[in-house]
Amino acid sequence: QVQLVESGGGLVQAGGSLRLSCAASGGTFNSYDAGWFRQAPGKEREFVAISGSGGSTSYGDSVKGRFTISRDTAKKTVYLQMNNLKPEDTAVYYCAARRNIITPWNYWGQGTQVTVSS
Repeated sequence: QVQLVESGGGLVQAGGSLRLSCAASGGTFNSYDAGWFRQAPGKEREFVAISGSGGSTSYGDSVKGRFTISRDTAKKTVYLQMNNLKPEDTAVYYCAARRNIITPWNYWGQGTQVTVSS
């Protein structure tokens, strides 16, 4: 079992930056894919970014060029650096993990709120 705990959310003005962290415990997290998702009020959960266990990364169209996902295997932590934030980035951000590309995102954190003011 993998347990995930997010941190780093908060209130920021448009154009600002935040870095989210997702600390993992249990399981063999470094061999898992790790991802970030977000959900705004009244909207469906949206894919933000993924860091594959092999080092590949991918981003949702709405955050490309502004957000960067990275992972520190020694700390078993995944980061989401968010730059040039926009009010539409306001959401609860969730960290997730899955064993591989053919398995579901079985492991989720509790979420961290990001609010971007205009």
